Amino acid sequence: MNLITEKNVYLENKETKGFLADIFYPATEKKLPLIIFVHGYKGYKDWGAWNLMAEKFAEAGFFFVKFNFSHNGTTTEDPFNFGDLEAFGNNNYSKELSDLGVVIDHFSKDPHVDDEKIVLIGHSRGGGISIIKTFEDERINGLITLASVDTLDRFPKGEAFENWKNNGVYYALNGRTKQEMPHYYQFYEDYEKDIHRFDVERATEMAKAHMLIIHGTEDEAVEVKQAEHLHILHPNSELFLIENANHTFGAKEPWEGNDLPKDLNTVTEKCIDFIKEKLK
Repeated sequence: MNLITEKNVYLENKETKGFLADIFYPATEKKLPLIIFVHGYKGYKDWGAWNLMAEKFAEAGFFFVKFNFSHNGTTTEDPFNFGDLEAFGNNNYSKELSDLGVVIDHFSKDPHVDDEKIVLIGHSRGGGISIIKTFEDERINGLITLASVDTLDRFPKGEAFENWKNNGVYYALNGRTKQEMPHYYQFYEDYEKDIHRFDVERATEMAKAHMLIIHGTEDEAVEVKQAEHLHILHPNSELFLIENANHTFGAKEPWEGNDLPKDLNTVTEKCIDFIKEKLK
């Protein structure tokens, strides 16, 4: 099969700033379902095995998009590294939802896309963002969460919170790059200002789209009970647990293999089957 790939497509968001997206799709005259992958905290579009996953979705007959949030810390000149920690520190949920809206608006108009078949796939914190966007945007027909959080209230608590408020910034160590990554207090202020909008539980209950919840039983970053909670909130959802899988389903950065890790391959096949069944 002949796959068409376009890397580092530049998108402008007047509310945030410019960012990059990748697209993968098969060469065909047919209009294809639009699948948008939403990365998580400290994530980016080129992390680990996401490119291999994208190719597998395209081979299955989808128009697959992955992108960098405008304030994820990467730059349009260098999408592989966290070269803009100031942007990272000034990220917030409003900006991420705005960026995701730009991605949907842009690619739903692509001549290769069937704009009546739009699916979001969100990993980790990107799962929470995807849930909220699915509730807010009725164009979205399908929602898949991978190792998703069940709340966006993931801020410091107690004394750590007071220190954050007083100092205006706290730092989180990136275990892979060893960078001290800043989080400015504006992040919490943005959340508090629109706290009902950012209520993942409410959005899960209200979302109309078909929903698949995937989680590994050995997730070290987001407990599997959060997936079970999302499933309870959206009774028409499907819960798919992968025994012994971790938070990234066996992928790591860099990923040097030519094949998907076993668990992420299972995830991808399950997603493909779900989308084909639900979006007939």
